[in-house]
Order: sequence, then C-alpha cells, then structure tokens
Amino acid sequence: MSKKGLLLYDYLIVKGGAERVALELAGNIENTALCTACVDRDVFSAADLNAIEMLDLAVMADRVPVRIVKTLRAFRSQTVFAKEFDWALYSGNYAPVAVHQRPGQANLYYCHNLPRFAYDLKEYYLERLPAWQRPALHALIKYVQPRYERAVAAMDRVLANSRNVQQRLRRFLGVESTVVHPFCDRDGFCWIAQEDYYLSTARLEPYKRVDRIVEAFVRIPERRLVVASGGSELTRLRRIAAGAKNIEFTGWLDEDALRRLVGNAVASLYVPLDEDFGMSPLESLAAGKPVIGVAEGGLLETMIPGETGMLLEPDFTADDVETAVRQLTPARALAMRASCERRAADFGKEVFLDQMRSAIQGVS
Repeated sequence: MSKKGLLLYDYLIVKGGAERVALELAGNIENTALCTACVDRDVFSAADLNAIEMLDLAVMADRVPVRIVKTLRAFRSQTVFAKEFDWALYSGNYAPVAVHQRPGQANLYYCHNLPRFAYDLKEYYLERLPAWQRPALHALIKYVQPRYERAVAAMDRVLANSRNVQQRLRRFLGVESTVVHPFCDRDGFCWIAQEDYYLSTARLEPYKRVDRIVEAFVRIPERRLVVASGGSELTRLRRIAAGAKNIEFTGWLDEDALRRLVGNAVASLYVPLDEDFGMSPLESLAAGKPVIGVAEGGLLETMIPGETGMLLEPDFTADDVETAVRQLTPARALAMRASCERRAADFGKEVFLDQMRSAIQGVS
C-alpha cells in the first residue's frame, strides 16, 4: 500500500486493547503515521513507539471531563495537516471529529466502542454520581453527542470491532457497519507454566466490576489473586482486600511483566458490564489460560463455555465468582489449555491486518 495514510486515535495513556490495536496498525500498515491527543511517556516507552511516525497534539489534562473536551477541540482544530494524507483511519471516541478537516477525502472509522457514558452506560454513570454532580455529566453528554454523531455520519465507511458494537452503532446512531474483530497477540502471549495464582487485568473502573472478583477471593484464602492494572477504583478495592494476604495489587505493568503474569497464571477473570469486545480474555486464551467471564457483550463472540473457561450470568454476584473459582481448579484449567490456544488462533494478526488493508483500499 504505497499511499500515505493517517491513523488518528484518542490518546495513549493506558495499555489497553484498543491502544495495542492502534500501535499495531500504525506499525504494520506501510506509510502510516499515528496522530494522538497525548502520549504518557511513563506508560509507553520508546520501544513501544519504535519506528512509528508520531504526531502528538500534546493535550494536557488530569481531570477526565476536561481531557475529553480538550481532546475534542484539539482534533477538530489542530489537525489541518490531516488533509495532506491520502486516507485517514479514525479510532476512539474523540479523534473522529478530525474528519471535518478532510471533506471529500477517504475517511474510515474503526469503532471499538461508542462514548459509553453518553449512550448505553449513561444511566449507570448518573446513578453513581451525587445529585450535585449530575448536571455536569448531562452537560458533558450534551457537548459530546452531537459532535460524535456528526463525525461518524461524515465517514465513508464504518467498521465495528464486534457484533456487540455493531448493534450499538445501529441502535443509537442508525449507522450500519462491518465487523472486523481485533487480533490476538499470540506471539507475545503464550504458555510459560502454571503457578498458583489467578489473574485480573481489567482496568479498575466501576463498570469493569473487579470489586466482585476481589470480594470473592477474600472468601477463598487458599487461592491467590493478582490484580495487574490500575484505575479510579484502586483505593476502594484495596480497602475491600484489607487483611487478605492472598490478594496482590501490582498496578500497571510493562508489557513483558504482563505477559509473564498471564503466561504463568492458572486462569484469568474478566467480568465487565457488556464489554465491547474484550482483548484481555483472548490474550489469556493465547497463553493457554481459561477465563472466568460473563455471558454478555463481546465475550459471547470469543469464549466457548466449558472449553475455554466459564461464563457467569449477567447478574452474577461475588458468590457466583467464588463458586466458579472453586470449580476451575488448576487441574481443570490445565485440561483446557489446548482448547484455549485453538480458539485464540481464530483471531490471527495477519487476518486482521489484511481485512483492515482491504477496507482502506476500498475507500481510498
């Protein structure tokens, strides 16, 4: 692909699945630059960004609402250079507004999720805020929604990372899309051994429901839990786990440390609310580790109950997590290894990259 392309993604501040996909696209689709609102250089090292042409808009803001507004404004007003590229691929919730800098040119949107606080999780977030803060969230939603919707409507083509996200785009925006599942990094995540701990790698945010996992392991002192991530819930989760010597919080880890943890675990636990797709479970499968998940969202598209782990009911409790952990013994987890690795093979990187190249060629 000789044409010059531009990939625009919100920001690189945590090492999540969407961030990994953005870096792989920028690094593997030839002649592609990556534009982002900001990069946390303490999280993403020079090695992570090696050989990628970076265009950093240098948006600085610690508070999330302020960061959202500043990011939208930066992509809308500071991306005049975008018109110089032959094609543009947008990903994230805020980067797509840069499409207005490229009217009549080739524009493609790869949607990992909608801004969920403004759509399917709006009531969830409002219910958890004190009454005096709710007007601020309403104002943010009123600011984000029309800008996001106009940007998506301006795209030549929309791709979704799962059938789950495809349905959300149709339900909330009336937009049709094509599903292109993300890849699983089978080279980076692989079996190493089986040690004595279970693993949670989900961000520590309320809708990820890691609190139910921690509560379950407080009741199972003979089983170890490693929570390898960070987020706004960290302090509260530490309080829940106070005195539980079998629970460890590592914070965010570099890529090599995370891969070692996954490769040596018994199994992973991943139980978010209606997850868009879910990269972490696939990475666990690639390492031959089964997953205790939840029967909703993207996990329905990747997990095979009884073969690659266990799926809890959507209204599960900490008691249900405890029961599942007791049932998924190290011996049972080991017996699932081959099935896990086979399932991960269905989500290969080259298949994903070929699909994305074909989609780009179709609009450029």
